[in-house]
Amino acid sequence: MDIFKWLTRDKKSKNVAKERLKLVLIQDRTQMSPQFLEKVKIEFLEVASKYMKVDGDSMEIQLTRTRNEGNNNPTPALVVSLPILEVKKSEATKN
Repeated sequence: MDIFKWLTRDKKSKNVAKERLKLVLIQDRTQMSPQFLEKVKIEFLEVASKYMKVDGDSMEIQLTRTRNEGNNNPTPALVVSLPILEVKKSEATKN
């Protein structure tokens, strides 16, 4: 029984390693250092904070790949997850 768990765990860590390698390659190809991504994260937080209350501690930023319509080659995509606690009323009512 333990052998089966070991084999399953190995596959999971293999997939995790593959995904990490893909992200490293994306960062390398786009020439985005971890310091650059941290600056982007801070600026996203600053801009979002102008319009809403957000949970900056729970913010996640990822560099991933996506496929564009009509293009089979994957392109880099920046994915930001920022929990919104409340929209500031003065900004929400402006047109």
